[in-house]
Amino acid sequence: MESVTTADPTIPSTADEPLDETAVDASGIDDPQPRRRRVLLKLSGEVFGGGKLGVDPGTVRAVAEQIAAAVDEVEIAIVVGGGNFFRGAELSLSGMDRSRADYMGMLGTVMNCLALQDFLEQAGVETRVQSAITMGQVAEAYIPRRAIRHMEKGRVVIFGAGAGLPYFSTDTVAAQRALEVHADEVLMAKSGVDGVYTADPKKDPTAIKLEHLTYDEALRRDIRVMDQTAMTMCKDNKLDMVVFGMEGEGNVTKAIRGESLGTRVTA
Repeated sequence: MESVTTADPTIPSTADEPLDETAVDASGIDDPQPRRRRVLLKLSGEVFGGGKLGVDPGTVRAVAEQIAAAVDEVEIAIVVGGGNFFRGAELSLSGMDRSRADYMGMLGTVMNCLALQDFLEQAGVETRVQSAITMGQVAEAYIPRRAIRHMEKGRVVIFGAGAGLPYFSTDTVAAQRALEVHADEVLMAKSGVDGVYTADPKKDPTAIKLEHLTYDEALRRDIRVMDQTAMTMCKDNKLDMVVFGMEGEGNVTKAIRGESLGTRVTA
């Protein structure tokens, strides 16, 4: 005798119900998170020295704390200059071989990297220093994909030693690194000025601050927000840049977060 199973009327049947294609998998596996904002911050060597030779701990600590305030919201890479120690172009004017002078400047940038790394880690931020010149005891080698991975994990990546080649400014390196790690924009931190002006505001009281500028206009009017090689690189690759002053309260944090500040330069 065949047994017959009857459906329990208290359990609703779903056999004939249409599949809801709009349902979202609660596990979130098929719902990737959007990429966070990613920026390349350029800090000049003068920032580290507070206008003097060497490193000023109070100044670097203040900058590190401002960076730390935004690290949970934005992926951050940093290129640092070395002008507080050496400037290759200036040393070469005194008769030193330009290549050797530039290499001395690159080593100066690594010292600044280590100073910034120390104060960032004191502020609770994970960091990695990547150097274009091999020095395995203090820094990783510069590897773009590794730098991107560090930023995705919430670490701040600090690039040192310039391009590892003489005759390249740290402005040019900032543009190149920003493009290679797919940064959304370059942030140029300046000392003594809060943006781009029609003339030098220290010499011309009629100078007007520009809220927006194109690279073509900057090149045509010889407005030196960064060197021409770097500006051309940003222009050709449609990479936006923000020029802002370091002196305002929390300006570094505001710039990293994308708040309206300084002068925006676009292609």
